[in-house]
Amino acid sequence: MSSLKSTTPPDATEGGLVSAATLATQLANNPDNLVVDVRTPGEFASGHIRSAINLPLDQVDAHLRRIVTDAGGRLVLVCQSGGRATQAYDKLTAAGLDDVEVLDGGMNAWIAAGAETDVSGDPDQWTMERQVRLVAGGIVATSVAASTIWSPAKYLAGAVGAGLTYAALSNACAMGMLLARLPYNRAPETDIDEALARLTGSSRR
Repeated sequence: MSSLKSTTPPDATEGGLVSAATLATQLANNPDNLVVDVRTPGEFASGHIRSAINLPLDQVDAHLRRIVTDAGGRLVLVCQSGGRATQAYDKLTAAGLDDVEVLDGGMNAWIAAGAETDVSGDPDQWTMERQVRLVAGGIVATSVAASTIWSPAKYLAGAVGAGLTYAALSNACAMGMLLARLPYNRAPETDIDEALARLTGSSRR
């Protein structure tokens, strides 16, 4: 499945992408649209689209067949900037789900458009992208400084750079997946059974 590219005008839907303005209108007219937020529970609690279902990306993997078989309507996948939602899109469409789109630009675009956002936790929770930048930058800076004393330390900085390059090319970040497992990002825990029930139409809010 080819990667999605942001070529969508601000008020249109095209090529598997839906703009923030279009999605806001669709939700206003039909609140039962299935918005699935694939960020960590901590990110979700810091601000999310009203009525969105939190199903972290790793749980999409774990429950892929059930989602594809039982999804009760069109799915709109959301993350912070679009990368993780695109990964979920690729997995779901490859598994046979047709009626699925990605919010173009993710929550960054949603907030920039002035659309309504619900907060159920700490609004200052760092996004995964920001956490990755902090950890990667910290490792590189520390490695370069350490290399003035112990030369091989520079190779750690190189490894981080190579990892970030691979993450950009593959649209998958191993460091992000590891950070997502930290308690800081896992709390409050997502009720996976409830999320899947809502996703399949068994328990709509």
